[in-house]
Amino acid sequence: MESANRGEQTREQIVQAAYQLFLDRGYHATSMRQVAGQAGIALGGIYNHFPSKEGLFSAVLEAYHPYREIIPALATAEGDTIEGLTRDFAARMTDTLRRRPDFLNLMFVEIVEFKGRHIPDLIEEILPQLVEIFQRYGERSAELRDIPLPVIIRAFVGLFLSYAITEVVFTPAVASQFPENTMDLLIEILLHGIMRSEIVPAPAGGAA
Repeated sequence: MESANRGEQTREQIVQAAYQLFLDRGYHATSMRQVAGQAGIALGGIYNHFPSKEGLFSAVLEAYHPYREIIPALATAEGDTIEGLTRDFAARMTDTLRRRPDFLNLMFVEIVEFKGRHIPDLIEEILPQLVEIFQRYGERSAELRDIPLPVIIRAFVGLFLSYAITEVVFTPAVASQFPENTMDLLIEILLHGIMRSEIVPAPAGGAA
């Protein structure tokens, strides 16, 4: 039992060391020797736990992806209406992502250096959990258009990923042009679109 515990601790040390190096240097610029040095173990010790560097990266992605924090947060969201529930979903996801700015760096490594090939495995694990959470929309189906639930989830997740990414890439000068309630307005667009609910027709023959 003690040996198993030591082995698990060593594995966690390797994953933690690799995580920091992948963020700092990128995947391809990080060697297994560097990971071993950061973890304080012999190089051969890594291969007792991971068959390859890519296998190690997969373990890092699984360990540090924030869905383990986001899913429980979404599961406890509250709201008596679709709008109220969606706004609480948004607040909880945004708070989690704000506490985990490293997440985007990790995802950039995955997308740029791996062309996103590990993401499908994550989606297969995450999507059923999201579907279960968003089934709460079904209790208020009278408020919804006839749109498949996976499409609603995709729109929701896409909105917040784009929000998180633009928070990083916008310079302070650009960011200052957006109001403080930008997230509330984005939720408004998600729920109701950008068109006014009632459009006043233009006068016949155009403006006088």
